[in-house]
Amino acid sequence: MTQARILFVDDDDALREVVRGQLEVAGYECAEARDGEEAMTKLGMEKYDLVLLDINMPNKSGIDVLKFMQEKSMKSRIIMLTGRVGFSIATESLKLGADEYITKPFSLDYLLGAIQRVLAK
Repeated sequence: MTQARILFVDDDDALREVVRGQLEVAGYECAEARDGEEAMTKLGMEKYDLVLLDINMPNKSGIDVLKFMQEKSMKSRIIMLTGRVGFSIATESLKLGADEYITKPFSLDYLLGAIQRVLAK
């Protein structure tokens, strides 16, 4: 079985570093993007099995990236991440094709479980 390729998109440098380290320990290949624009560039160049996507970022939001992925018919699984608890954002992201929605702060165990569930779909 080949390891899943994950793109982790978040404007929090420390969080990206911690999560990337944990994902690599868990056996995933992990790339990072610090905002939506960088994510869209990377998504245009590489294929990822899963995108972990923060909603609130400078330049382009996670919702912008989600719409971009839908327009380009990208087949990656998507888990949205946000510090804002809002049912409307969750509903919108799920309607746009996200597989799951996680609010921050989250435990790394919870995130890894969500990744396994979504990749198993």
